[in-house]
Amino acid sequence: MTSDMTTGDTVEGGCMCGALRYRVTGPIEGVAHCHCTMCRRWSGAVAVTWFTVPLSRFDLHKGEFATYESSEHGRRHYCPKCATQLAFWSSRRAEEIDITLGTIDHPEAHPASYHVYTSSRLPWLRLDDHLPTYKSQSSGSAS
Repeated sequence: MTSDMTTGDTVEGGCMCGALRYRVTGPIEGVAHCHCTMCRRWSGAVAVTWFTVPLSRFDLHKGEFATYESSEHGRRHYCPKCATQLAFWSSRRAEEIDITLGTIDHPEAHPASYHVYTSSRLPWLRLDDHLPTYKSQSSGSAS
């Protein structure tokens, strides 16, 4: 199996307790820091870093997600044992899934490319200030 540290062909990750494991094939692009209030409340963090891939490239090969319906269109997926937040799916982008960058085995290999929902950004947060910003969702970005 190809490692994400070498070619970017395969990325693997999972939850804190190991009950869930997933694999993403193909390159990881469009990594975004999300500043929306829903992501903050869901994660307990001041921002959440995501990457988006087509569902066809995502394989949850160990365990099953627990799901929280965070809106009429959004589903947030997490581990039913340790509560690690792993993914977001929206009926507005039904063919894609957003994955939390911190759950991949080597997040250091995939720096963020931009910020989204900066209209909700906490004014004191300084994080990758050199990156482009979008007041709402950008094409190909996480929600």
